Amino acid sequence: MRVAAIDIGTNSTRLLVAEVGPGGLRSIERHVIVTGLGQGVDATGRMNDEAIDRTVATLAGYAAAMERVGVERARAVATSASRDAENRSVFLKGAFEVLGFHPEVISGEEEAALSFRGATGGIATVAPRLVIDLGGGSTEFVFGTGAPSFLQSVDIGSVRLTERLLPDRPAEPVDVLVASATVESMFADVMLPGTPGTAIGVGGTYTSLAAIALDLPEYDRLTVHGSVLDVGRLGSLIGQLSPLTIEETAAIPSLDPARARVILAGAVIAEAALRHAGVTEIVVSESDILDGIALELAG
Repeated sequence: MRVAAIDIGTNSTRLLVAEVGPGGLRSIERHVIVTGLGQGVDATGRMNDEAIDRTVATLAGYAAAMERVGVERARAVATSASRDAENRSVFLKGAFEVLGFHPEVISGEEEAALSFRGATGGIATVAPRLVIDLGGGSTEFVFGTGAPSFLQSVDIGSVRLTERLLPDRPAEPVDVLVASATVESMFADVMLPGTPGTAIGVGGTYTSLAAIALDLPEYDRLTVHGSVLDVGRLGSLIGQLSPLTIEETAAIPSLDPARARVILAGAVIAEAALRHAGVTEIVVSESDILDGIALELAG
């Protein structure tokens, strides 16, 4: 069965077209475009018109791609920014007009469960597993063996933290310390039920940080998938990114320039998440909520 999964996030809008059979998923097309749908939502409670237009235009392109490859089933989910924006109906109307079906605004808990299914199905790891899904507007912690037994969503992500506490580049050391302490306090209520055998990191922040840590000449998802980041390396990346301007950050060869504004905040959250979970390293996975949606569509 040929299926399509769309993830409309706070920072990026992504598409996976895959064939699903007895052997699992076979990816046909993957696309990611940073559309910044959640830009300003944390401060104003509303999506701005330009962000809506960018995201709807991206979805129109995805709809054309799905028609071209003969998709049989499709599902689009919208996450943190769409949960929080009071004018989300404007965006959802535009999205429906170009897709021909309604995107679903899902809860943080459903987002977490879909991410867990996609991440754990795409990489060999030791159970129990902790999946940390670090997005633009929220961070999900999901713990379990074959299925999630614990999941919790925290309303902090790379876009939110950038807008709240790390808007300037270069970033002052004191601002980075304050941002880190703030994230740690927000994670304090996440009480994991046990010690994970493996922590798995999903989302554009973890994959981008892995590419930078590997010093890749360009982004390579096959190399990133299954790579490992430890707490010490994440701390080093924070130190590396903090003194850079946005232009200097955008010039990092393996980084999508559209992520330059938010990657420092993402690194702060990534490190804090590992420390809170009590693990020293995390396996980075390219399989995530998109793969979870695709597997669900196939039944």
